[in-house]
Amino acid sequence: MIETIKKRFALSNKGAKDFCKGVFFTTLFDLALMLPAIFVFFFLEDYLRPVFNPAASVTHGLTFYILLGISFMIVMYIIAVLQYQSTFTTVYEESANRRISLAEKLRKLPLAFFGEKNLSDLTATIMDDCTDLEHTFSHAVPQLFASIISLSLIAIGLFFYNWQLALALFWVVPFALSILFIAKKKLHKENQIHYQNKRMVSEHIQEGLDTVQEIKSYNNEKDYISKLNNKIKAHEKQQTESELLIGVLVNGSQSFLKLGLASVIIVGASLLATDKTDLFTYLIFMVIGSGIYNPINEVLNNLAALFYLDIRINRMNEMEALPIQQGTTEFQPKGFDIQFQKVYFAYESGKQILEDLSFTAKQGEITALVGPSGSGKSTAAKLAARFWDIQSGKILLGGEDISLIDPETLLEYYSVVFQDVVLFNTSIMDNIRLGKRSATDEEVLYAAKLAQCDEFVSKMVMGYKTIVGENGETLSGGERQRISIARALLKDAPIVLLDEATASLDVENETKIQSAISALVSNKTVLIIAHRMRTIANADKIVVLNKGTVAESGSPEELKKKNGLFARMVDRQMLHIK
Repeated sequence: MIETIKKRFALSNKGAKDFCKGVFFTTLFDLALMLPAIFVFFFLEDYLRPVFNPAASVTHGLTFYILLGISFMIVMYIIAVLQYQSTFTTVYEESANRRISLAEKLRKLPLAFFGEKNLSDLTATIMDDCTDLEHTFSHAVPQLFASIISLSLIAIGLFFYNWQLALALFWVVPFALSILFIAKKKLHKENQIHYQNKRMVSEHIQEGLDTVQEIKSYNNEKDYISKLNNKIKAHEKQQTESELLIGVLVNGSQSFLKLGLASVIIVGASLLATDKTDLFTYLIFMVIGSGIYNPINEVLNNLAALFYLDIRINRMNEMEALPIQQGTTEFQPKGFDIQFQKVYFAYESGKQILEDLSFTAKQGEITALVGPSGSGKSTAAKLAARFWDIQSGKILLGGEDISLIDPETLLEYYSVVFQDVVLFNTSIMDNIRLGKRSATDEEVLYAAKLAQCDEFVSKMVMGYKTIVGENGETLSGGERQRISIARALLKDAPIVLLDEATASLDVENETKIQSAISALVSNKTVLIIAHRMRTIANADKIVVLNKGTVAESGSPEELKKKNGLFARMVDRQMLHIK
């Protein structure tokens, strides 16, 4: 049963067990709500029976009923506390674990996944979907099961007591619920549309935030706002229709439930008139009928969340089903040569990026990947660090297939600098220390000096304690790039990947950075991707890629003499400089 619950509601093993506890204690709580009616039953039976039957006498005094009332209140309080802990508290814990689990899942997914998803979509899954599930599982789902169980138990007991009045009281329940379930298909369709429209609005807002410079630069504000307004209006219209439909159904069902008490009044009066029941029984059913539907009404009030539940759960199950990158965490390479052996790779079917790619980047050498735009240079560098998994062939590190190594374990041996730098909204010192968490301030400052960061940091009032803003918004592109290079220098890993790492630097600083990098490449594997030919002038080996395969390879001097693609690229750049 636990496995079924886990799969049906996208819960962890502990979450499924806590869910069962929540249903159990919510059922007890629903039954405990009948204790006041039981109290009234005992009191009236003791004090009213003598009125109708002079032979009967009062068996308990007021003290007994005061103590009984206090006992009932204590029992109700204890059950309420247990019910709260087993639903709200444990649901919040499960929600926290779900978010952590999703974050762990995302951490282990290949980057290809993030290329297919946008930020707003992932944020909505982690935050909005989890929040909605949290609310539903704390306010509606356990209550639904508990209501069914508690009402069934109460109904059985009342049917044995007086089946006519019990039938009058409960006949409305299946009819009220049937109204909702008949409309479930329609509601499910409305919820799917609502979910998609909401995502479209979020994605459009996120797109505007990401491209605000382009929108303003090309005077596209009116068009952007117009499209956003149209999407918001469509979302509002659909949501209004959905809420109206749910409101009509819920209010209709709740109104229908009230017919149960009216039925008890009519049937009870008829039975009383024909002496088939007594006034005492009639009054008891009246008291019970006034509160028996409260658990159902609570479920109905959360009906929208209940019918919305499947969409959220399906989303969670989809995330959990995504294949992750795995491998051994026990990896001690005997060397750091990187070998590409007949590698094929495509981001999507039918669009091959790399085809039969084979080359070796040797330890202790600088290997440069060059070629026209779209030739696969950056892709090859990312594949070398297992940011993606290849379709066929092998990539070896020290003779070991990297597809068999855990990505996080593998990346311990890599220092990576890409053209698109990501900085965090913290100090320059902390941004550099990301390369090595345990680094001392002296080590951080030394790496920063090698990366030529001193030049611009010394002009700041707070120096290395300066907060750089979101993604380094207060810094220039070149300054951000130098911080990124300082990270890689601080990590001091045996493999260095530089993808257009000096593209944002001027010629003077590029020369300084190249000198700093050269000082650190002793006995390391260095893979550089660059368009500037002067950047790779000191490379030991150049691999020229064209259409995802090796067109030629060799030292810069050898390739210039061949007068092939590399030589033509050098000539074009020299001509452009002139």
